[in-house]
Amino acid sequence: MKISRFYLFFFLFLNNLPFAIAQDKASQPINGISMVASRMTIDDQQAKALKQLGSNYIAVMPYAFMPEKQGPELIFDTKRQWSGETLAGIESDVQMLQNQGLSVMIKPHIWVGSGAFTGTISMRSDKDWIRFEANYKAYILAFAKIAERHKVSLFCIGTELQEFVSQRSAFWCELIEEIRRIYSGKLTYAENWDTYEDVLFWDSLDFIGIDAYFPISEARTPTLKQVNLAWRGLAKGLKSFSDSYNTKILFTEYGYRSIDFSGREPWEFSKSTARFNEVAQLNLLKGLHESVWDENWFAGGFLWKWFPNFDSNSKRYQKRFTVQGKISETYLQSFGVD
Repeated sequence: MKISRFYLFFFLFLNNLPFAIAQDKASQPINGISMVASRMTIDDQQAKALKQLGSNYIAVMPYAFMPEKQGPELIFDTKRQWSGETLAGIESDVQMLQNQGLSVMIKPHIWVGSGAFTGTISMRSDKDWIRFEANYKAYILAFAKIAERHKVSLFCIGTELQEFVSQRSAFWCELIEEIRRIYSGKLTYAENWDTYEDVLFWDSLDFIGIDAYFPISEARTPTLKQVNLAWRGLAKGLKSFSDSYNTKILFTEYGYRSIDFSGREPWEFSKSTARFNEVAQLNLLKGLHESVWDENWFAGGFLWKWFPNFDSNSKRYQKRFTVQGKISETYLQSFGVD
């Protein structure tokens, strides 16, 4: 029996459709959200809320605890931690998000008991470094195994660890090789906006990860024009850096608080007496998106941050990074993936 060209074409189209869809999805910028760990594993409705925001990626963030920044002890996956910071909790959250068709990045963090910035973590002796490295490797590989088991799209090998990275570069190269042996997805590392050029192993990763809290504007409420102008200047250096490694840049974190002068020191998270200003947050987000999102050196980014247990009646979120309950939330729904 002869098959018409039309039916043959239609048959081939149907058989190649899943591949075409996967290719199209892979070519889209990462439009990610950083999800705050929850006391309990997230449910279907909480996952759907992230999907409705227009996201295509969610970062889940397990934490390990360091009693002191110069001590080798590193504690993780304990009963005292919230579910969303533990191995079982992350595994459950990953599955719930993937059930909504969302891709996931697992992004481990360290919390230092003294409140010290993680970029200053440094040991007193080589013996302590070796102990700390063994503890850190156990922490990272435990979550890398979960990432592989659930075919998580992206794994971040560390977050803002500048001194650790610069002093112990050989360890990081060995760690990357070991992760590659058990995890088949994409890898990145998240370095702070002012020290990302000091990292020596970008050529071993799939994305150059930057927590992108670059100073943007001294204005109380930056205009869209001012934000675009600032990012055009920054983009030149970022493109050049990306080109030097032939690797795309991923904003592993970006975001702005909804307060006056939020573009001045975007990394600042302490309690503020500044006035609530959701227009400043909106203009800063829109300007970033308009300036870099479609650039060929740019892979996308993860907005900081989203609370799965957000309480719309509480004012404690008003001046924070989250867009929940603000005009920026409506904007993101329209900005989301086509």
